[in-house]
Amino acid sequence: MSLTRDSAEASRRGGRSARPRGGVDMATLVGLAAAAVVIFVAMASGGSLRAFVDPPSLIIVLGGTLAVTTASFSLPDVAIAWRDAGAVLIHRTSDPRGVARQVLLLAEAARRAPETLRNVLPELKHESFLHRSVTLVAEGLPPDDIERMLIGEVEASGAGKVKSAGVLRRASEVAPAMGLIGTLVGLVQMLGSLNDPSSIGPAMALALLTTFYGAVLGNVALAPLAAKVERTAEEDALVKTLYTIGAVSIARQENPRRLEMLLNAVLPPGKRIQYFDRDSDRGSPRGA
Repeated sequence: MSLTRDSAEASRRGGRSARPRGGVDMATLVGLAAAAVVIFVAMASGGSLRAFVDPPSLIIVLGGTLAVTTASFSLPDVAIAWRDAGAVLIHRTSDPRGVARQVLLLAEAARRAPETLRNVLPELKHESFLHRSVTLVAEGLPPDDIERMLIGEVEASGAGKVKSAGVLRRASEVAPAMGLIGTLVGLVQMLGSLNDPSSIGPAMALALLTTFYGAVLGNVALAPLAAKVERTAEEDALVKTLYTIGAVSIARQENPRRLEMLLNAVLPPGKRIQYFDRDSDRGSPRGA
């Protein structure tokens, strides 16, 4: 059996490939870039851009945000959170309907000839979780053990992403607060040197720019990244849950039609499939 050939057959039925698609997340990049352009235009239209550059303000906001966030968690947690934040910009996504069809293809093949699971393992290396799931089934582990192991991995992976989102969310809350602290520092400096007109300007710039930097960092950068990490975690959990259901069903040698019902019970209403109901698919494309 060739999973690639059978996947092509599924595509002719209206399906989409389950192979993860790598690339740049255009929604995130376009959104962040559009917000940056709007802010840049507003800054440039009022005068010199150099007026918005103040190293002490940047040090207060960036350094203070990193320090307080690290104090709230730990160095490994913060490092992993920044890694996950970067990963959402260039990530791999899988279509849940394509994943469900791929699982059903494997179930049909395993029902006809159980030894085919070992034969398709090299074709599944692009998806590590699926590869591990099929390996457990091919090795003949009890279905309950497979289910327990895979569910544990799904929960552990999801918990890690939730923690990363929490770190970014905390940083998005701390950044405006550090901006406010910088504003208070600037105001104190300004009020303490009212008799020296030359020092009022720099102190006022520190007071205003720290608030500006904190608001931009927290609301334009960190908060959207935290939301994106959370959404990516949900999508990843859904895909892994589909693979888990499929692996356990194959291990129990259940009818693929029952597996289709189990998969549809997990899939969102708009992404449910009719893999075996081919007559209904002739009138409209799959996934429409």
